Amino acid sequence: MTLSRMLLFLAVFSSIVLSIHCYVWTKVVRNAAWPAPWGKVLTIAIFALAALVPLVFLTLRSTPRSFNSPLSWLVYIWLGFLFYLFVFSLLSDIGRLVATVTRMMPEDPERRKFLFRGIATGVGVAAGAVGVTGLFNVARGFKVQNIKVSLAKLPPSASGYRIAQLTDIHVGPTIGRDFVERMVNRTNALNPDLIAITGDLVDGSVEHLASLVEPLRDLKAKDGVYFITGNHEYYSGADEWIEYVRSLGIRVLRNERVDVRGLFDLAGVDDISAKGMLPGHGQDLPKAVKGRDVSKALVLLAHQPKTIHEAVKVGVDLQLSGHVHGGQMMPFNWLAHIEQPYISGLHQHEQTWIYVSPGTGYWGPPMRVGTRAEITQIELITG
Repeated sequence: MTLSRMLLFLAVFSSIVLSIHCYVWTKVVRNAAWPAPWGKVLTIAIFALAALVPLVFLTLRSTPRSFNSPLSWLVYIWLGFLFYLFVFSLLSDIGRLVATVTRMMPEDPERRKFLFRGIATGVGVAAGAVGVTGLFNVARGFKVQNIKVSLAKLPPSASGYRIAQLTDIHVGPTIGRDFVERMVNRTNALNPDLIAITGDLVDGSVEHLASLVEPLRDLKAKDGVYFITGNHEYYSGADEWIEYVRSLGIRVLRNERVDVRGLFDLAGVDDISAKGMLPGHGQDLPKAVKGRDVSKALVLLAHQPKTIHEAVKVGVDLQLSGHVHGGQMMPFNWLAHIEQPYISGLHQHEQTWIYVSPGTGYWGPPMRVGTRAEITQIELITG
């Protein structure tokens, strides 16, 4: 990203962040008219955090991790709580509008003040409860999700074949080497036949994050470890990350396929959003499957679930995807349906199975509301 584009993005982002802070301040501080010194304390806290958000984003890549990591944790946690303060403030405004239209809003100033303080307290408590729940879900770590998928073309000798899927790890400001080490140890303990990393490994450059990702070198599977790009690799220097991942002994599949011991074909494609982002990049599924033996089962690694629309046309038997994080924080699980056909779980799309993992890490706020991070163990069985 060029400097001018980065500055433009930062300006737009800062304006949006400031607007949301102003809205939340109006609803939970100004309208409530808290007695001194609480009104001033809350005002200073909210706008100090509003200023800190763009500052941290601006200095993230130019300061040591020992300095920016604690500030990143503070900012990202606050953004999670801010989101729910915004959501519940918006819901309270809808309630106030209904009360005004139905003439249920009290006219007495003291009763209004009491009501607004009650609303502000309710918004704060609700946002706090949901935010803490989200933090707790992340602190619990990832679970192992066992999935069985029946493939008609799979030979009986391959029944019970196990693929460990890792996806949307998002190593970056708040996810570091210790997280990667725990993930690697947990994955290896499953003793999978094959490991697939289906994109969005990082949020940052090789220069800043290589040492944090390096433990992936220790991933072990009989038939190897495979990686495909996600959209976030293209924000972080995809070519450099592809070369670095290869240096860790991981096979990167870029619109290509491999034969897995004669049992099935494994194909992997660039992220669907990559076209135009870097020369020579972009999803090309026909290229990946060209000339293959159609009597063999085909497993496809594609970061975004919406690749399923093309996958069914080329005879994919099973697609493994991520990208959506299961919504990560409600109500995004509902909103994500606008762009993606599936958000999480196992689904059959015409004759093709698709499993969408909710992700092994998280993006942005270290919160998961209505979802859990997972390492997925997919067991292929003969249909």
